Amino acid sequence: MKSVKLFLAGLLAMMPTLAMAQDGAAGGMGVMGQVIFFAGFILIFYFLIWRPQSKRSKEHKSLMSGLNKGDEVVTSGGIAGKITKVSDDFIVVEISDNVEVKVQKVAIAAALPKGTLKDI
Repeated sequence: MKSVKLFLAGLLAMMPTLAMAQDGAAGGMGVMGQVIFFAGFILIFYFLIWRPQSKRSKEHKSLMSGLNKGDEVVTSGGIAGKITKVSDDFIVVEISDNVEVKVQKVAIAAALPKGTLKDI
């Protein structure tokens, strides 16, 4: 998916150059053509970059606000454990018997279904 986005971005960046390189055309792109081009570019930027990132950000904020004691989570570093304490910015995660680590809430990557750690 990333390579497709990169290809489209490169193609869009080269379009004005390709349009100007054509022979025999009198005039070139008018003002309206440029407005349509930039409007299309902005729409592509919005749907391929801005909107998906905004959606991921909202999902992560709802995940962080829904964390409770006893939930099983995975950190962005890949450490899995059970939440033992929750504060405003930090949580304490038990990763083994009598082993607890304090982690920032923003470092939580995902919440696991209940009982996942028992199966491991």
